Amino acid sequence: MTTARRSSDATRAAILEAARERFAADGYERATIRAIARDAGIDPSMVMRYYGNKEGLFAAASEIDLALPGLGALPARHIGAVLVHHFLDRWERDDVLTGLLRVGVTNEAGAARMQAVFGAQLGPVALGVCPRPEEAPARAALVASQILGMALARYVLRLQPAVDMSRDEVVAWLAPTVQRYLTAEHP
Repeated sequence: MTTARRSSDATRAAILEAARERFAADGYERATIRAIARDAGIDPSMVMRYYGNKEGLFAAASEIDLALPGLGALPARHIGAVLVHHFLDRWERDDVLTGLLRVGVTNEAGAARMQAVFGAQLGPVALGVCPRPEEAPARAALVASQILGMALARYVLRLQPAVDMSRDEVVAWLAPTVQRYLTAEHP
């Protein structure tokens, strides 16, 4: 019984890995269950068995923990820089996150997934540091606009000079804006 469970877990893991790679490379619309199954080395019926349909597979494959740093112990003046550094690290080492952004700008399910990830994970960060709790959702959306905008320009569209800017330059430009969005008094 333990062997079957491991086999099932291994199959699920192989499907999710193949799906993440395929969605990142092809986008949601062009990725197919058959191609994902082929990449995972399994029959397409197994994908359907575990995830029901393409939407269910996409939702499972795009489960992303942004692993946001704890900001409570930081001096408030460093919050923007810490978050921008963190997101640069994430975008540069996580093809799944970049793939989700690609899908998010072209597909309704991808956009909904991106909204859920950023809303659920960035919202509490904003709530923990902003001066007025009722403003946390708006502030989190403003931060997301900066983070996602740079990610789109730098890692998806590869716009110059965003691609050529050093990490320090990106932080120097974005951190003060992110900082203001999170901690400044409402104008």
